[in-house]
Amino acid sequence: MNILLTGASGYIGGHLLKELKKNHHIVAASRSTKNKENEENVEWKKVDLFSLKDVEDAMEGIDTAIYLVHSMMPSAKLTQASFMDMDAILADNFGRAAKTKGVKHIIFMSGIMPPDEDEEDLSDHLKSRKECEKILGFYGVPVSTLRAGLIIGPKGSSFPILKKLTERLPALVLPKWAYSKTAPVALDDVVAGLKALVDRDITENEVIDISHDVTTYKEMFKETAAVMNKKLPMINLPIIPVWLSKPVVRLIAGEPKELVYPLLDSLVHDMVPSKKNYMEGISNAPTPIKESIKKALEEDKDDKKKKKSSKSIGDELKKSDVKSVQRIMIPSSWTIDQTANYYANWLSRIGYSFINTSIENEKLMISLPIFKEPILILEKSKERSSENRVLFYIRGGKFARSVEGGRARLEFRRVLDTNECLIAIHEYEPTLPWFIYKFTQARVHIIVMTLFGYETKLLAKTLDSKYLVDRTKQLADR
Repeated sequence: MNILLTGASGYIGGHLLKELKKNHHIVAASRSTKNKENEENVEWKKVDLFSLKDVEDAMEGIDTAIYLVHSMMPSAKLTQASFMDMDAILADNFGRAAKTKGVKHIIFMSGIMPPDEDEEDLSDHLKSRKECEKILGFYGVPVSTLRAGLIIGPKGSSFPILKKLTERLPALVLPKWAYSKTAPVALDDVVAGLKALVDRDITENEVIDISHDVTTYKEMFKETAAVMNKKLPMINLPIIPVWLSKPVVRLIAGEPKELVYPLLDSLVHDMVPSKKNYMEGISNAPTPIKESIKKALEEDKDDKKKKKSSKSIGDELKKSDVKSVQRIMIPSSWTIDQTANYYANWLSRIGYSFINTSIENEKLMISLPIFKEPILILEKSKERSSENRVLFYIRGGKFARSVEGGRARLEFRRVLDTNECLIAIHEYEPTLPWFIYKFTQARVHIIVMTLFGYETKLLAKTLDSKYLVDRTKQLADR
């Protein structure tokens, strides 16, 4: 079986790779292949998952595609986007490419969802995981979703933060979220669960929860302190809100806010496995919590050198590019092509005589009267555009660094079958000095996109309400 493994250089993907390569041919996808060498049954490929073409190329000849991706951390020198919107693009690229290339099965690592809770009330982190599940399954390729709570391993997100707090604090002041329920699971058991999913032959989407037991974060602190042989006095102070915990946890754990804040927002939920998502042999993780913690701490001691090398992954990435993603609401009757055209005309309208746009031979040119040449030249790609996605390559202009064969691009794409549209800029490199760009053009872009979002939202409410009234009247007249 040919398997595409995304996140192969990550801490879950790396462990899974070791297991799968014994019996399968693996295409290991990573943003950087620096210090990665092909070996028996393993072929490393540098893949930018924000590029649909890259993902399609990586999926050539693939039977099963494994998606172990999250975009909490910025992926460009300047990122103007929420991780939810970036996650949506990544998942959409993956689902689209899998359908195009005839992939038979997608495996996705997600998070346990709170029971009987309205989706709108979920934290952004969990809401994003849920949306990715929907997007991956939207294009018809069967998806197996493995949902886990707190994964106990030497790296990753939640457990290393918990470990650092236990290790560095002389005592713990416990806010309300410390009593929220969680379902921890050992890294090895997660890897075993993902491996078991590879051999499943499914025809429709499935969701499987995995855990060893249900406990609270307070008990997790106690267990971790016990394994460390450390006395850790605890003081209950449930009046402390999550927002006040965030900067404190970030400071003590020494982790970036892009990682810490969304995770802490999720702690207000009880994340316990659901009976309807139980599958014997996968859901019932065998490793006890204390044993999981002990192994994770032992591996962490041997992982210091690897931690240094893992940070070098980003060093190979561009250091002068921009990624900007905004999600807007559009009238339900609009196509994505209409949205792109409306945007081009709207720029001229709001810019009066200061911003001018023109379209000639599929090229969109944006000009300012103070310059003879256009500031941006964008060329629509008919080949890479489709019904729910329109792509423009940024070919040049006074404000764009032009590179032969460059992939700087502006795209419009629909989210699922909703009236939400993502407008994204990828790999854009400005010609202005970075400091000037960051505080001028970059900020103007955000203002412009915000105003455009307000206009399309108002149009959506107006046009959709009018359609509803007209439709109701038509039905009443029958």
